[in-house]
Amino acid sequence: MADINTKRVKSSDTDLKDRLVHVNRVTKVTKGGRTFSFAAIVVVGNEAGVVGYGLGKAKEATTAIGKGIEDAKKNLIKVPVLKGTVPHEQIGKYSGAKVFLKPAAPGTGVIAGGAMRAVLESVGIKDVLAKSKGSSNPHSVVKATIDALQHMKDPYTISKLRGIEMDRVFNG
Repeated sequence: MADINTKRVKSSDTDLKDRLVHVNRVTKVTKGGRTFSFAAIVVVGNEAGVVGYGLGKAKEATTAIGKGIEDAKKNLIKVPVLKGTVPHEQIGKYSGAKVFLKPAAPGTGVIAGGAMRAVLESVGIKDVLAKSKGSSNPHSVVKATIDALQHMKDPYTISKLRGIEMDRVFNG
């Protein structure tokens, strides 16, 4: 089932800020010695509901980060943010990682670990309670967080779809 609020965003439409989540140094041992390369996972967002992630690989760390940023700009999605928090509880899964997002009261802050924090701050979420379960691999955690955010439903869209007022969406 395609989600009603998940839509692609063009990177030219928004002013994006990038956050480096993790850089991994990979060593390949050959007959001639060791060859080092880098893999960087980067998250970009406009802090107003748009986010994307990308992976860049190169012989140098700075080149890998640059490639990651370009890749992230190709995978942007729009996420509903309601009063600085997520609209409802949501679970996201990817591979061995499982994340849980829960709305929080204003002033709570972003209660989340490293890779999740980067994604949530890039979206523009100010208050959220989040828990990462299972794998702590930054690649999997970022993808699981994006999965959870993709499945968020905008309350305004739901109220129109059901034909009811906004306050009834939350109160049953």
